[in-house]
Amino acid sequence: MNYDTALRGYTSKRIEEIESADILVGIPCYNNEKTIDHVIQMVTHGLNKHYQGCRSVIFIADGGSTDDTREVAKEFEIKPWQEKIVSIYRGPAGKGTALRSLFEAAERLNVKVCGMVDSDLRSITADWVKYLLDPVLEKGYQFVAPVYIRHKYDGTITNNIVYNLTRALYGKRIRQPIGGDFAISKDVAKFYAEQDVWITDVARFGIDIWMTTSAITQGFRICQSNLGVKIHDVKDPGQHLGPMFRQVLSALFFLMERYEQHWKGVKESEPLETFGFEGILEPEPVKVNVDLMIDLFKTGYKQFSPLWKNIFSDSCFEEIKKAARLKSNHFVFPIEAWVKILYEIAATFHQWSVNRTKLLDLMTPLYFARVAYFVRQSWEMSSLEAEKLVEEQAVMFEEQKDYLINVWDRKIAEKENGENP
Repeated sequence: MNYDTALRGYTSKRIEEIESADILVGIPCYNNEKTIDHVIQMVTHGLNKHYQGCRSVIFIADGGSTDDTREVAKEFEIKPWQEKIVSIYRGPAGKGTALRSLFEAAERLNVKVCGMVDSDLRSITADWVKYLLDPVLEKGYQFVAPVYIRHKYDGTITNNIVYNLTRALYGKRIRQPIGGDFAISKDVAKFYAEQDVWITDVARFGIDIWMTTSAITQGFRICQSNLGVKIHDVKDPGQHLGPMFRQVLSALFFLMERYEQHWKGVKESEPLETFGFEGILEPEPVKVNVDLMIDLFKTGYKQFSPLWKNIFSDSCFEEIKKAARLKSNHFVFPIEAWVKILYEIAATFHQWSVNRTKLLDLMTPLYFARVAYFVRQSWEMSSLEAEKLVEEQAVMFEEQKDYLINVWDRKIAEKENGENP
């Protein structure tokens, strides 16, 4: 079914009653009854502390929660000069549709700035509101991406894939392309609302990276804002992040296809102006099970090695085979191999027109191998020291970009010659 709007009738009527606003802060949510009140509290305090002279609306975009998320949100008392909307969005399930409803509301209210924060945050403070909104309101930026102080084992998909690929492909050093907490100007909100992605898997599973990539490729003015420590519902990579890994990778590769002509012309990368929190903090530790990740990789090797041998270059497959023979206490999965493996899988994804989900399943054990080695490398490091490893890896992704272009073009030539799987 094609939905022409993500706003239900009662939500549209509520927006009409409000008429206009300066600031809209959205909170997409689904079954977050334990954290939603704290997030709303910090948003209402932040708007009161920093923007008391502005007309502000807090928009809770719910995905049909089966717990008491909406009830908690409705009952929470915000400042009397602020407005609150609690809405169940229309359209396919997922954060993308929640944000679509937010973008539509921003356009109808003709706001100056639209911010959004995740609903599972435990470390959000009132100052996050200022850190996100000020670059748009005071500096003329159109897209504000977050920077967090995160534990070295939180954000493994970002650290080992998303940051690196986004930086190498599109030339902007956006540290958290899928951070979840952003701010945009009204023209960007209008642009997003008008796009044709809302009934696709990208909207369901990859909305954050789609927003970031679209902002870069459309030439919007982009900056970052440091929000301090991020504490949220953290998951162990080996136990919980397999499905998310496949969803994010699928969105990344879809965007690579859409913006191929853009990224092929980008050389090197540039840092972005960064505002917000200043200081150094050590976040809460995140527990990871290294042995489990190595076991998952080795199990994957037993199942998939014939397919891996067929998909990857000889040098990459040799590195995979070598790693599969190592014991946990000596486990190594080099950055150089990981970069080429990821580039080769991106090119293969582009080459294949069927069985793409299967291809991403084949990739998951290799992700576990890379994360396991990153954990081993950084075991004695602070989160700040581990950040240097992430940067070294990002530089290598940039240095190997020609390798990506070569393998990408070669696999397309093979497809055209009828050699694809």
